[in-house]
Amino acid sequence: MGAIFRREIKAFFTNPIGYVVLAVLFCISGFFFFIYNLSGGVADLTGVYSTLFTVVLLALPFLTMRLFSEEKRQKTDQALLTAPTGLTGIVLGKFFATMLLFVIGLSITLLFAIIIATKTTPDWMVIAGNFLGLMLVGGMIVSIGVFISSLTESQIIAALGTLAVSLLLMCVDLLSSMFSNIAWMADVTNFLSITSRYSDFTNGLIYYDNIIFFLSIQALFIFLTVRVLDSKRWN
Repeated sequence: MGAIFRREIKAFFTNPIGYVVLAVLFCISGFFFFIYNLSGGVADLTGVYSTLFTVVLLALPFLTMRLFSEEKRQKTDQALLTAPTGLTGIVLGKFFATMLLFVIGLSITLLFAIIIATKTTPDWMVIAGNFLGLMLVGGMIVSIGVFISSLTESQIIAALGTLAVSLLLMCVDLLSSMFSNIAWMADVTNFLSITSRYSDFTNGLIYYDNIIFFLSIQALFIFLTVRVLDSKRWN
């Protein structure tokens, strides 16, 4: 896993997409920090984090689109699949490398919190909740992106597919209102609601069941990716 991790980190910084995604996260978060907090004199970073939620949803699919699709396009996927590294290690190496780049982009919000702390005392639980919530949602999108990228050699299709699946999961709340008259269906959709679970984090409420929920989705898509690669190895 370590070799794949280092390989992917190097690839991100020898490829414009890594710098572009970091620039987008830094610039947009910095702009809204200036608008919401510095100009408005507000200590709450929720406005910055809510903006980043949308940015993350749109940007991460383009960060993950090359993970396996580029291997197929360059015909290096067979060498990768026959490497001594296990398939789970390959998938996790790519997943953690992408997550590291994402966390680097997200960590600028901690600098904003420190700047605010020089003038007043921010609500650290809300900041921690927002940061952790975005990390978990980002991890979910990255795991989806890894899976979709393993299915196609087209990077554009991989990006759009990841965005579509992520949006579909975000829209589970709509099903809750549609099936409000069916008790068991409403319970299922409420349980699967991404936005309601994420909103707990934005309010500084860190529940273990919400953390486990997001980690379980990530584990599911990583497992599916391993199964896809395993089928290709034998074919």
